[in-house]
Amino acid sequence: MSFNGHGVWSIYRFEMARALRTLVQSLVTPVLTTSLYFVVFGSAIGGRMGEVEGVNYGAFIVPGLIMLSLFTESLFNASFGIYFPKFTGTIYELLSAPVSAFETVLGYVGAAVTKSVVLGLLILATASLFVPLHIQHPLVMIAFLLLTATTFSLFGFIIGVCANSFEQIQVIPMLVVTPLTFLGGAFYSIDMLPGVWKTIALFNPVVYLISGFRWSFYGTADVAVGISLTAISGCFLVCLAIIWWIFATGYRLKK
Repeated sequence: MSFNGHGVWSIYRFEMARALRTLVQSLVTPVLTTSLYFVVFGSAIGGRMGEVEGVNYGAFIVPGLIMLSLFTESLFNASFGIYFPKFTGTIYELLSAPVSAFETVLGYVGAAVTKSVVLGLLILATASLFVPLHIQHPLVMIAFLLLTATTFSLFGFIIGVCANSFEQIQVIPMLVVTPLTFLGGAFYSIDMLPGVWKTIALFNPVVYLISGFRWSFYGTADVAVGISLTAISGCFLVCLAIIWWIFATGYRLKK
């Protein structure tokens, strides 16, 4: 079976059109929320903290804030995108269309990644209005941005397939991912934690993502950047394996 580029483009275009219809919710609201973080943490609190690992505190939290938004938006966009056809019953039309599992995932995840990366770049541009930024390793930054957005979009796709309600779509981002991000060094270096808590923090996978992304900005990290790349690559492969299993077995796709 040849690659159905038209089918992929149709799914991608539909998802991007939905984002444009909800532009305030998709882009404006996250950017405004992040701006408030800069006002509160960067200006009010950062002015009292000085520097962290030789970096101005307001600039130090920028990678963590971008990752926080990237995690949340990637999960929500991809999970909602695949859950809505299940909710309306149009999933059967998709499954009967001449579109392979790979092409389906490519369309939905590709759109979610595009929206998340655009949001991340908008937040980066917004951050530059509040604090001076210098990206030491731009190619590594882009690699982390794309790989993280893709991995969490795949994870969101899995959540959307497994969810039975819109409330379940919001559970993991709200009760799992956001707390792990706040505890993963988004607003501080884990080197500031006491010994036992630093050890516990290293079991949080989000630590490696934020640490590697921050390294691309300032050349400083809580863990080696190679370990961070290995961690996000491992998560990416696990998500791919789960999605392959879902389509191979039809799990939750026809229920």
